[in-house]
Amino acid sequence: MTTDKSLADRVALVTGATRGAGRGIAVELGAAGATVYVTGRSTTAKRSEYNRPETIEETAELVTAAGGTGIAVPTDHLVPEQVEALVARIDAEHGRIDVLVNDIFGGDFLAAWDTPVWKHSLDDGLRLLRLAIDTHLVTAHHAFPLLIRNPVGLVVEVTDGTAEYNADHYRLNVYYDLAKLAPIRLTHSWAHELREHGATAVAITPGWLRSELMLDTFGVTEANWRDACAKEPHFAISESPRFVGRAVAAVAADPQRERWQGASLSSGGLAREYGFTDLDGSAPDAWRYVVEVQDAGKPADTTGYR
Repeated sequence: MTTDKSLADRVALVTGATRGAGRGIAVELGAAGATVYVTGRSTTAKRSEYNRPETIEETAELVTAAGGTGIAVPTDHLVPEQVEALVARIDAEHGRIDVLVNDIFGGDFLAAWDTPVWKHSLDDGLRLLRLAIDTHLVTAHHAFPLLIRNPVGLVVEVTDGTAEYNADHYRLNVYYDLAKLAPIRLTHSWAHELREHGATAVAITPGWLRSELMLDTFGVTEANWRDACAKEPHFAISESPRFVGRAVAAVAADPQRERWQGASLSSGGLAREYGFTDLDGSAPDAWRYVVEVQDAGKPADTTGYR
């Protein structure tokens, strides 16, 4: 936990904060002292179709334990009325949003790997796109008026892959590919729309994320994650969700963050810029590693990359 309370006066909304990157981001904003509203569809009372045990209430508790104020608001961001009510509550309680993190996805189980469009389930593919894109548009529509109320706003679109990497690589299938390109293009649009109001828009990607689902897939925990390298050696470059959380917190606290306006950024690249590390003290630069080692067909070796 950091003792830096650089965001003690900030109000943040982290959407899709039930697990993974969203949870890591929410906790690190809390560690920096922010009041963090966290949203998702998995609650103590009901699971979403994602059917995972993590809950939005649990995330709020972790935010508060880290040093911030966590407030859980169960919200389906495909339902405009729910998002409108969420924003109205934040307006009534604080009158502004300083940091908006659009991290909603929930489409992992809908994506069939390396499956052409004519063989992929159309219903699953279109549902994936609604979860990945429509949710971000609905949220922006309702939240941006609060974000531009004061000229310090930051919107972060969370995605998978940098603009440079995604431009040259096919990502699993057409639906996932579109879903992970869209936040980068949305960032370009948000920069155009928000710049005159003093707000900054960036896209940020984690590297190989040790999400709860990924750890379960490999049959490991955060404590013994390196055991998974016996099965997948390149997993050695992986990072905890808190690493991308620290990336977002660093940008949010930067008084010169406008220099990143419209940029596609990575947790590893921002670690070099701001000097933060992951929980284990390392600073994995996953996307450089993927290009130079993994995609190049070289044996796993993180020397110089973390």
